[in-house]
Amino acid sequence: MRRRKASETNPALTRALRGTLTGLWLERLARAFWPFTTVILFAIAALGFGAQDAVPPVWALSGVVTTLVLALVAFGLGAWRLRIPTRADAAARLDASMPGRPLSALADEQIIGSGDDASRRVWAAHLARMQARLAQARAVPGNLRLAQYDRFGLRYIAMTGFVTAVLFGAPSRVSEISEIAQIPGRAEAVALGPSWEVWVQPPSYTGRPSLYLNEVDRVRLDLPQGSRVTVRFYGQEGIMSVQESLSDRGEYDPNEMAQDFEIERSGRLSVRGPAGRDWEVVALVDQPPEVALRGRAERERGGLMRQDFIATDDYGVVDGEVQVALDLENVERRFGLAAEPEPRSDMALSLPMPASGSRAEIEDAFIEDFSQHPWANLPVTIALQVEDARGQTATTGATEMVLPGRRFFDPTAAAVIEMRRDLLWTRENARRVGELMIAIGHRPEEAFRSVEARIRFTETREMLLASLDQGEMDGTLRDELSEKLWDLAVLLEEGELADARERLRRAQERLDEAVRSGADPAEIAELMDELREAMRDYMRQLAEQPRERGEPPMDGESMEITQDQIQDLLDRIQELMEEGRMDEAAELLAQLNELLENLQVAEGEGGEGMPGDQAMEGLGETLRDQQNLSDDTFNELQDEFRNGDESAEGEQGEGEGEGEGRGEELGERQRGLADQLRDQQLQPLPGEGTPEGDAALEALERAQRAMEEAAEALENGETGEALSRQADAMEAMRDGMRAMNEARAQDQRDQQGDQASNEGGDGSNRDPLGRERNQGGEVGTDDDLLQGEDVYRRAQDLLEELRRRSAELERPEAELDYLRRLLDRF
Repeated sequence: MRRRKASETNPALTRALRGTLTGLWLERLARAFWPFTTVILFAIAALGFGAQDAVPPVWALSGVVTTLVLALVAFGLGAWRLRIPTRADAAARLDASMPGRPLSALADEQIIGSGDDASRRVWAAHLARMQARLAQARAVPGNLRLAQYDRFGLRYIAMTGFVTAVLFGAPSRVSEISEIAQIPGRAEAVALGPSWEVWVQPPSYTGRPSLYLNEVDRVRLDLPQGSRVTVRFYGQEGIMSVQESLSDRGEYDPNEMAQDFEIERSGRLSVRGPAGRDWEVVALVDQPPEVALRGRAERERGGLMRQDFIATDDYGVVDGEVQVALDLENVERRFGLAAEPEPRSDMALSLPMPASGSRAEIEDAFIEDFSQHPWANLPVTIALQVEDARGQTATTGATEMVLPGRRFFDPTAAAVIEMRRDLLWTRENARRVGELMIAIGHRPEEAFRSVEARIRFTETREMLLASLDQGEMDGTLRDELSEKLWDLAVLLEEGELADARERLRRAQERLDEAVRSGADPAEIAELMDELREAMRDYMRQLAEQPRERGEPPMDGESMEITQDQIQDLLDRIQELMEEGRMDEAAELLAQLNELLENLQVAEGEGGEGMPGDQAMEGLGETLRDQQNLSDDTFNELQDEFRNGDESAEGEQGEGEGEGEGRGEELGERQRGLADQLRDQQLQPLPGEGTPEGDAALEALERAQRAMEEAAEALENGETGEALSRQADAMEAMRDGMRAMNEARAQDQRDQQGDQASNEGGDGSNRDPLGRERNQGGEVGTDDDLLQGEDVYRRAQDLLEELRRRSAELERPEAELDYLRRLLDRF
């Protein structure tokens, strides 16, 4: 009896063979005909994008013929290389994909041991196992990877062009391939009638899409002004024509086969001839941009000029500039400005434009530093001009203003700046400037506070006088002298700021001069900020000095004042200035100056330290030592990784010995810190018996245990674990110090309450400013010192002060930790 084929009795195998055969067909077709499909896709993409219109008809026809030849050759080669897959090929591929090749095994017959029952049973079991594997057969997919045949990825390029043409081109134009053969003089050879095409391309800045009018059914079209219309006629010349009243092209031939024009006005567009069309076109006029100043120019910190503006356009502003010209008619022509100025071009500076987003409406500010320009603080006219993409412009009217620039309040610095301005006004003022410099330098010790300023002034004067002796001054030397005069004025204005007291004095003098000369509020606010900063630096310097500095006390008594009280006084001075009460502000400034002459920083409520000060200092020192040890441990960990990467065979033992020695040394230091912390816990701590004191003690015990664990890890060579334990110890110590600070604050409040109950009402119960202490014993007054001041601004000032102090890493760790907790809370 004939053995039935395995596929006849196994439906799963039948399905697998059919699927494998299908995969073979796809694989061999792809390998044989990928060049043909690539050529076809390239041709369709080119026609879809209108490549036939971009070249002469003869070239287009040549390209079509070449493409057809390439397609035929590729198809012929593919048919020649194609091998028709058979069922046997599919069975061989499926059999090779399964372990043991079950199809081949089922086709085999037993030769050896066929007469032995045991051998026959083994053979039968083998066939049964192979039959079971065939029941699980799965179709093998074809290998469609063509990278080894198409090394340059031409098929992907063709597919990308085809998809792009379908999505963004005109796929329907592929059918026009026959029209390419209509070469002039041979129209009779083509049996096609006349036709036309019309495209409209709006300007790119409008963001509108192109229109293909052959597919537009509307009669009325709203098109932006400046849109380009392209008309193409096909067929016999003279049959089709175009009529339009949209452009300014003047006389034109309506029968011309290719026409292009721009829409300038509303009108009518008509295509005459077979299948002609008419459209009513409404030209959307591109409105010119608009620009306007918002408010007047302001002088910002450092002499910067700020001018707010707004610019709008229907499609967006593309460019703008600021035009600044000297307003010579309004210049007060006296002293150095009496002479005729040298010709100087008007300034043209770019307006700031947003780098991204819409420019249809721009609200921004023009900020520029004109402090060193010759026209600084002189009358000028300013005008803003903007431009849109169509080239239309808009300009604000010339606005009269004084060009903002840096102002100098030091008398000598102001004189130097005036001489610099005169020299830049015209070089004819050079001799006058030289005479003024000789007069100023007659008694240099009275005019200049520093040796450096005196030396710079002398060098600049000698350079100027030498140039006068040589004849006329050139422009290069004039610019060099102006730069030196500017640097000298800045030095005179700011002074040598190395000493905090000198800086404070200079800030007071500049503020006093600004108040008396009627400076604008922006300048006063800037000088007040400078005074506050100088005051903080001076108070910090005093706090670092001993209490006995050798200064004579005022009225035979030492004077103490806190920084917060001085800040309150500065707030009051600034408030008076903002209200225009300059005389009262000047009086308070004089009182502040007298107060600072006899100032001592109050370092506490009395000369004795608070309970627990010694313990806090010891903990702070221990915490710093622990931080240093943690840094050394981290460096050791880095060395271990570095040695592990770079050490060669034979040197590993030596490196490990050195690492162990270093670990033991760090472990001894760690145990020493743990013992030191244990001794500190035995000292009197603030708030003992209170919840705060108990919390501090518990945190220090946790820190000690973490230190001991870190020491053990270092001795065992576990550097990473030691770093983790050290971090736990430092965090626990910070928690303990925070709890101790809270306990100290509570002790201080209790002590102040006891002191207030024992104090009398004599004249000694006054603070350094002469105010009565309140009933709680704190230094202060019931009077409202802020006088309606904006509390939010004051809160912002305090927050900025906290941030500034927290950035000074030289402060004690305990203080930095306290500042960080304040910032986290607020």
